[in-house]
Amino acid sequence: MISTAIFPSRYVQGDGALELLGTEVQRLGSSVYVVIDGFAHSAFGADLTRIFSKVGPFQIEPFQAECSDEEIERLSKLAQDATADVIVGIGGGKALDTAKAVAHHLRLPVAIVPTLASTDAPCSALSVVYTPEGAFKRYLVLPKNPDLVLVDSGIVAKAPVRYLVSGMGDALATWFEAEDCRATRAANMTGRPGPMTSHGLARLCFDCLIEQGAMACTACGEGVVVPALDNVVEANTLLSGLGFESGGLAAAHAIHNGLTTLDETHHYYHGEKVAFGLLSQLWLTGRPRAVIDQVYSFCRSVGLPTTFGQIGLAGVSDTQLEQVAERACAAGETIHNTPFAVTPPMVVAAMKVADAEGRRLAAASPDRRG
Repeated sequence: MISTAIFPSRYVQGDGALELLGTEVQRLGSSVYVVIDGFAHSAFGADLTRIFSKVGPFQIEPFQAECSDEEIERLSKLAQDATADVIVGIGGGKALDTAKAVAHHLRLPVAIVPTLASTDAPCSALSVVYTPEGAFKRYLVLPKNPDLVLVDSGIVAKAPVRYLVSGMGDALATWFEAEDCRATRAANMTGRPGPMTSHGLARLCFDCLIEQGAMACTACGEGVVVPALDNVVEANTLLSGLGFESGGLAAAHAIHNGLTTLDETHHYYHGEKVAFGLLSQLWLTGRPRAVIDQVYSFCRSVGLPTTFGQIGLAGVSDTQLEQVAERACAAGETIHNTPFAVTPPMVVAAMKVADAEGRRLAAASPDRRG
């Protein structure tokens, strides 16, 4: 059996790493086109102007809300008109995915600068494309990973804790999805099974979150960097990115994609919905009770959702859940990497039990965080 793993070309992380961005980008090009989300623009615009003015010509363009085909086309035209030779994406996951797609469209190198540790998108050769309204549309698989990923953990520490926790939700699923893919020898994002390395990284990601996740939340709440925060930022960004991309995806992300079809979930973050998808996956695949207890305990300790109500679906109807399950089980979805055939009624049942267990635990100890 041939296995394949893929990685970003260069990964830089640490408190104050933003100051290295100009030097690092100069390795890739001299005419810079920056795709940046609104928060990052207002917070770091002056710093970026100072940094890029030392590189050469640059243009900074605000990103408009969704990684959609329409936004990718708009920014590609602007970058082409600016005669850019390197694309830089700065901000949250959707802005970064858009920058990667623009670079792919124009066949240019791309540098990725996440200002949050809220998803595992930065390192991947993948852009998740949504409709302009925010519903999942498709995966855009790219021919290569980013040329540079640069993470300033000092910036991440200043963001609201909820973003870091959302990244933990995304990363928490990595090990379990990779395990299901290994059991079935399912293809990862390269179209081939992942190697031992990817599964080892996925496990390291899980272990780091369990051991240091709550400590990282405490540090982030104070806006400071300590080793636990740096390690969890790396787990959310690099380990989860490598683990999902080379290990493979399964039910948790497919259920997330189904949840995006309900308007009520659109105000909740990717990792929050993935976390509920993971809880559903644990019930769907019959994981041991001790494992289920461990994951619920972790989710509740850091504030990840464990009930429908915590992702905007209090009072959700069976018809809505059937809609989610149908989308999760669509042809080509990663739920079919589960070690047995999965049907929409099975997904509905798993989601209902995941929610019921979350409500039971909340009633038993309502003072727990989350």
